[in-house]
Amino acid sequence: MVCALMSPMVTQTSNMDLTYTLERYDTDTDADNYIRKYRNVDYFLQFCRQCRNYGRRYGCPPFQDDPLATISKYASVRIIGVKIIPNDKSLPLDAANELMEPVTRELNEELLRMEESLHGAAFGFVGSCPYCGGAPCARIKGKPCRHPGKVRPSLEAIGFDMGRAASELLGLDIKWSKGDFIPEYLTLVCGIFY
Repeated sequence: MVCALMSPMVTQTSNMDLTYTLERYDTDTDADNYIRKYRNVDYFLQFCRQCRNYGRRYGCPPFQDDPLATISKYASVRIIGVKIIPNDKSLPLDAANELMEPVTRELNEELLRMEESLHGAAFGFVGSCPYCGGAPCARIKGKPCRHPGKVRPSLEAIGFDMGRAASELLGLDIKWSKGDFIPEYLTLVCGIFY
């Protein structure tokens, strides 16, 4: 596992201090062992089905193609975790997306570059598309994805336990809010099979 401090990002919106520091964690592991140990589609798909985005976003299940058919052809997987540590410890929970958006966009772009250079399959982040500028996903209206070369599902969306993988492989525990404020840090975890 490698941990590195990244350059702090600074974003000022309204009266909130949205400055933060990033810590990055990376590890490479055997793909077959990773799939066997951390994938439980039936368990995690039940949570996806409860989400309002299920079947409404191209990064969310159900998928046309079987993700296992895609990932099982690769020998290795690189898991990347980022800890976003806000300078303001009293930010409201609704500021979380504003803190994560630039980091999510940067990591997605990095994953796409890695996908090309490693000839692999990247898995980014689910939720609001960082490429559509807040517009509703075209999948809602049965239209093709506006950015098919960029949108990737998350590892969670194809059945991986990212909390356990982050903890065991990266030494990075995911924190959850205990009320109206964001936790001490936010966590993003993504990966690429290659």
